[in-house]
Amino acid sequence: MTSTATPDESATESSPAVENDTVGQDSGRALISDLFRRSPAIYWVDLLLTAGTAWALTAVYFTAPAWSALQVAAFVVASFLFFRAGTFIHEIVHMPGGQMEGFKRTWNLLLGVPFLMPWVMYRNHIEHHNHRHFGTPADGEYLPLGSSPRVETLKYLAQAPLLPLFMMIRFGILGPASWLHPRLREWVLTRASAAVSNPYYNKRFPKRDEAHLRVVEVLCLNYLIAIAALLWIGSISPVHLFMGYLLLACTLGLNWVRNLAAHHYVNGGGRMTMAEQLADSINVTGQTWLTIAMFPVGLRYHALHHMFPGVPYHHMGEAHRRLMQGLPPDSVYRGCNRDSFFSAVRELWRSASRTPPEQSAMRAWVAGSGRT
Repeated sequence: MTSTATPDESATESSPAVENDTVGQDSGRALISDLFRRSPAIYWVDLLLTAGTAWALTAVYFTAPAWSALQVAAFVVASFLFFRAGTFIHEIVHMPGGQMEGFKRTWNLLLGVPFLMPWVMYRNHIEHHNHRHFGTPADGEYLPLGSSPRVETLKYLAQAPLLPLFMMIRFGILGPASWLHPRLREWVLTRASAAVSNPYYNKRFPKRDEAHLRVVEVLCLNYLIAIAALLWIGSISPVHLFMGYLLLACTLGLNWVRNLAAHHYVNGGGRMTMAEQLADSINVTGQTWLTIAMFPVGLRYHALHHMFPGVPYHHMGEAHRRLMQGLPPDSVYRGCNRDSFFSAVRELWRSASRTPPEQSAMRAWVAGSGRT
């Protein structure tokens, strides 16, 4: 397979050129100009091996003796592998339209539909790279956890076990019902059609992608109907259903927890400069087994990704090395590195612990949603 170039993909998602020099974006791009080219072969091999192994271990999980070491091991490893394969959704939404379409469809069939998370519902991620929206209530992937009391972080984490239930209700009940009710449809497109960590996010799903959304809605509904039919005829039991829910919740929960170390989350809701946005982002640079497991597919270099969203995951390690060698000593980028997941989360927790309830930045998010 030939490599696929996206030479200026980051230009559509980065901040204005007037701010580039404050973070070394212009000089940094010169250092890594040859690293914006995707290798489809790497994507395909990685996805198929990871997802294939995860599904094989899922079969072991469902057939091994209950609570045996084999079953527990299969559950844990399958969860992490599904988590890794699932994070390709992040790479997909950064691909220009028309690029690697077969890969996108395959990802949906292997993971998007079975996990009720089709990639088109993550289109909103691009807003996270919009310099006008990053770190504000209009950003679906930002909550001011570092500038709000610790209870907000606990509330955020408490959502994780419920995510599969939310998706089953969305695709099994709300989606089909909204096809028959225009007002409900508008609510679903505005409140329940974006993969976000910010529950106050309130933006309508793009009209240009509605046909795509309808197709995956039908696929997800049929998937749920098939599971219900298997349960009805006795081919699977309620225990199997519960086991599947646990696997899905654990997989999605890993990403939920990982997200705590993506940013410092200290903005109060106002517009941030590019330097402030970069300083709020984190690279987890420690070479430990936990870093490898918790930050797959380039997610460990999150500050780098915000600086250059167009760099594919398989070039991020080299890009980080060049930037650390070539950027000036006072570069904002150098301050983004943390040794581990725990050091990043520790900073977040300490910052939250210093925030009294009356100064909670979360108020701006609640107000922006129109809720009281």
